[in-house]
Amino acid sequence: MTSEKWGEFTLEKWLGLYSNSESNAQKQQERDPRLLKEVEDLRIATIANKMTDKQMHAQSTEINLLTPSKDLPLYGKRILLTAPRNYAYRLSEQIIKQGGLPVLMPTVETCYLSNYTKLDIALNQIADFDWILFTSRNGITAFFHRMNDLDIPVSVVQKCQLCALGKDAESLLSFCGKVDLIPTESSPAGIVAELAKLPQIHEKKVLIPAPEVVGLPEPDIVPNLITDLQKLGIEVTRVPTYITQGLDKSIYGIELNLMRQGIIDVIAFSSTAEVESFLTMVNSQSDYERCIIACFGPYTTANARKLGMNVSIVSRDYSSFEGFAEAIATFLSL
Repeated sequence: MTSEKWGEFTLEKWLGLYSNSESNAQKQQERDPRLLKEVEDLRIATIANKMTDKQMHAQSTEINLLTPSKDLPLYGKRILLTAPRNYAYRLSEQIIKQGGLPVLMPTVETCYLSNYTKLDIALNQIADFDWILFTSRNGITAFFHRMNDLDIPVSVVQKCQLCALGKDAESLLSFCGKVDLIPTESSPAGIVAELAKLPQIHEKKVLIPAPEVVGLPEPDIVPNLITDLQKLGIEVTRVPTYITQGLDKSIYGIELNLMRQGIIDVIAFSSTAEVESFLTMVNSQSDYERCIIACFGPYTTANARKLGMNVSIVSRDYSSFEGFAEAIATFLSL
């Protein structure tokens, strides 16, 4: 079977993010009663002129879009984004809000599996698991798409305890209307720390939908998570849910030349796989030595440094791309 790409955005869908924002928001509210309440609370608070800090931040972000570009921290800065296309559009939006010029060069892509045997077995045995731990938005999307293909009702998954990281919880809510755990630290270590607090956790069975990494060394994130969970006595089942694979550098002649010429100011990595694939595209460190390296969170940072990169910017808030863009903006404003 030929692998199909998923998570891609056509031009029409891209434009729809803006032209249909009101209808999209309405649909989201219908799916998530908590979001509906937040919208109503915001309306009331605005009338009463007593907005919360969170609401004021949301409003200030919109006001920021009306600020002259030259007054924004990333004005004139070209930020190379290596995230896969279905992530890059969200990160590029945050870069634009800070006045930057995103240059998209996905070094990896995420695709449907070519063989669903292991995933299908797990999906048909969902009732055997106590917890399902999602470590990425891609894993959530692929997992529920396959459930839909097999006509497995969402109610089956809702009987399990569900965990997602940071903003990925919004995606999980949209698919099944339930999230039981969002770790305070948005990382695999955060998952382990939260589960370790639960009584009888050593008696539980856990399912981890994970990527099948093709053509690249597998990052240690998921293997380390499994090891740490097993140390708690948890029975862990890992199941391939989607494919992560590197892209060919031949399609990026222009972007690589911009980087070598020093026209790119920052290279922003959001995962270790992106770093691994990027390093197959360059001839040596001299190709990117004039660029500032930014990483999304401590795990990507640690692995990038192990691979020989001089990382200057580390996003401390790695629950969303907003925090990543703000970290880049703050560094370049110093």
